[in-house]
Amino acid sequence: MIKFHWPLLAVLALLSGCINLAPEYQRPEAPVSEQWLPTSSVPSGDAAADIQWRQFFTDSRLARLQTLALANNRDLRLASLNIEKAQAQYRIQRAAALPTINAGVSGTHSRTPGSLSSSGAASTSHEYSAQLGLSSYEVDVFGRVQNLQDEALEDYLALTETRRSTQISLVAEVATAWLTLAADNEHLQLAEETLRSQQATYELTQRSHELGGSSGLALAQAQTTVESARGDAAVYASQILQDRNALRLLVGSDIPDELLPGASLQLAALLVQVPDELPSSLLQRRPDVLAAEHTLKSANIDIGAARAAFFPSISLTANAGSASSALSGLFKAGSGAWTFAPSVSLPIFDAGSNRATLDAAKVEREIQVQTYQQTLQTAFKEVADALAVRSTLDQRLAAQQALTDASRKSFELADALYRGGSQSYLEALDAQRSLYSAQQDLITLRLAEQSNRVSLYKVMGGGWN
Repeated sequence: MIKFHWPLLAVLALLSGCINLAPEYQRPEAPVSEQWLPTSSVPSGDAAADIQWRQFFTDSRLARLQTLALANNRDLRLASLNIEKAQAQYRIQRAAALPTINAGVSGTHSRTPGSLSSSGAASTSHEYSAQLGLSSYEVDVFGRVQNLQDEALEDYLALTETRRSTQISLVAEVATAWLTLAADNEHLQLAEETLRSQQATYELTQRSHELGGSSGLALAQAQTTVESARGDAAVYASQILQDRNALRLLVGSDIPDELLPGASLQLAALLVQVPDELPSSLLQRRPDVLAAEHTLKSANIDIGAARAAFFPSISLTANAGSASSALSGLFKAGSGAWTFAPSVSLPIFDAGSNRATLDAAKVEREIQVQTYQQTLQTAFKEVADALAVRSTLDQRLAAQQALTDASRKSFELADALYRGGSQSYLEALDAQRSLYSAQQDLITLRLAEQSNRVSLYKVMGGGWN
């Protein structure tokens, strides 16, 4: 029987990874304030990270459109493909920690002519062999292979978080584009209503002018308001087409008409809560912050791999099997054959290459520390900005609504006085312009309020399962 000498290889393999030269990872301090700046109003409800996006967005048309975007958006597809690539690279690196065993069967036949044979007669020889073997397996005594494996894992996890961040951003961008389209639809409707009203007023002024009741100045002023309203309607019609193009790009396909918003900006998103916990612990749930931390861990692990280059590397090449001059005797007793060829490589002189590699790895870790802290600061600013906008939105909306109501009442009175002949057209025109401007500002402010809800959800990490 063949005696395989795998126990010796198993003992050597157990030595793998017994020394880890990577520095112990410690999360850097968060360079942000411990508390949010006080706001006049604190949103109520569930924390953003605990709300799934399907529950956060309340309009079914918008939710269906976001689902379509998640299936077709090219940026998200690229992020998914990058994850698949990183996963394959991690599997390759993980496979390097285990020996590669190959099985082989071979046969060699040769003929020696009599002129070259010592016996003077031609001879034919046969040789058969069957063996299992491993080639250049590195015994990971100093953890180099394990560090490379862990580094590949952190890279994979970083890309996974990047994909989550892309998903949340896509959902938020689709919502913002959809709300913008709804607001522009309402702007267009307002402009068209104003155009019809001004057209009717112009026709009334024109008849009055023909009868001598209105001056040419009043007629010219009425015509300017008609042309101004017609120009606004054309501008918003063009803007709506651009909004649809932007939405189509985000979705990645044609958009069914039933998923488009109407001409009224309605409530489409919930209002999330700002937890009382420390901002650092809140922000560390954001995918982009988690991705930056995984990249930092990868850089930290890379130092261990660079340090291992200073130490000897042990490689094993071995095979065991059977050899015979006859195929029938290949597996008979006494046919066993084996080879074992360990090698040790010790760096003596590399002109400073290993030292430079280690220095570069240390600098890269410091770069990623700064990047991680900068990501935290950016995240803190985004949340703080969204809260700053939210803190006065209720008061601004109430004030704008009151201004719009007052402007409408002023216009109705001025228009009635003008039609009754008690005042000039100029007063009615000024009142109408004030009302039109107040209505436009109210639509814009309602869009800002809805967009702020989406922004808060996004910058606080969103909810994603």
